[in-house]
Amino acid sequence: MDKIKKMEYIDLKAPAKINLFLKILNKRDDGYHNIYSWFQAVNLYDRIAYAKREDVGFNLQHDGPLFLPTDEKNLIIKTARLMFDSFDLDGGLNIKLKKNIPISAGLGGGSSDSAATIYAIDKLYRLSLSNEKKQEIGQKIGSDVPFFFSSGQAEVTGRGEIIKNIELPLDYSLILIKPTLSISTADSYSGLKMNLTNSAKSIKLFAYKDFREMISNLSEIENDFEKGHLKSFPILEEVKLALGNAGADFVRMSGSGPTIYGLFRNMPEGDDLKKIIRNDWQYFVVRPIILPAWER
Repeated sequence: MDKIKKMEYIDLKAPAKINLFLKILNKRDDGYHNIYSWFQAVNLYDRIAYAKREDVGFNLQHDGPLFLPTDEKNLIIKTARLMFDSFDLDGGLNIKLKKNIPISAGLGGGSSDSAATIYAIDKLYRLSLSNEKKQEIGQKIGSDVPFFFSSGQAEVTGRGEIIKNIELPLDYSLILIKPTLSISTADSYSGLKMNLTNSAKSIKLFAYKDFREMISNLSEIENDFEKGHLKSFPILEEVKLALGNAGADFVRMSGSGPTIYGLFRNMPEGDDLKKIIRNDWQYFVVRPIILPAWER
C-alpha cells in the first residue's frame, strides 16, 4: 500500500542558487547570451507537492504573491505540459507550491521549481530518465534549469546548459538580502553597457577547497550586471555596505539581481544580525549545499 501511495504522490524541496561570479560573453544567434559563471546551491527551498490525477490537466495552488501565475506562464505548469506531451502521459497533476524563494531575485527559484517538476514526473511515471536527459528537457524551459541536476557546485557556460561539476568549500554561511525591488532579467541584459567577448580565457580559476583562497580569487572577478545596477538602484549599494559592515568576507549580487549576498566565516547572531536588516528587506540565513536535495 505504501509503495502504491508513493507512486501517486511526491513531496519535494526545490533549492535556490547563487552566482559566485557571472561573466556575460557574446550574444548568440538564438538571441541568448553565452555566460561564464560559478553556481552554488543553498538551503533555501520552495516546497512542492505533486499528486497524480486521472482527469487531464494541471491544477496549481500556491501561497505566493497574487501575481504569481497558475497557468503555463508559471514554469511548473509549462514544464509539466512539456513532459506530458513529450512522453505521451495520461491524466494530470494536482500541485501545491509553498513559495519561499523570492521571485525575480536572481536566486533561480523558478528554474529550480521547473527542475523539481521534471524530477517529480520522472519518479511518478517511472520514466527512469538519465541526468543528461533531465538537463536536456530543462534547457528547453530555461537557461538555469540544467544546473539543478548537477552536484550543486558547478562551472556553468554556454547559455547555461553546459555544466561542469566542481568542488568548493562548504564551511561558511550566507546572508541573502532582497530589498523591495524587482529587476527583469531581460531588462538587465538590454541594459548591459560593455564590450562583450567570445570567451573568458583571461579568467584563471580553479576549484578551491579552502574558503580564504576561494574568496581571494573570486574578488578579482565581477558579476557583470552589478556595476550598472548599483548605479541605477542606490538601495543595492546600501545593502552591500550593510553586509560589509557586518563583517562579511565577500559581498556580491546574485544573477541579474536584486539579491545581494554576503559570505561569512563567522556569522553575526542575535542583535548583531538585526542591526544589518531594514524592516522592508527580505533576508535569509543559509548555507551552501550539495545536490541532489529533492526529497524530504
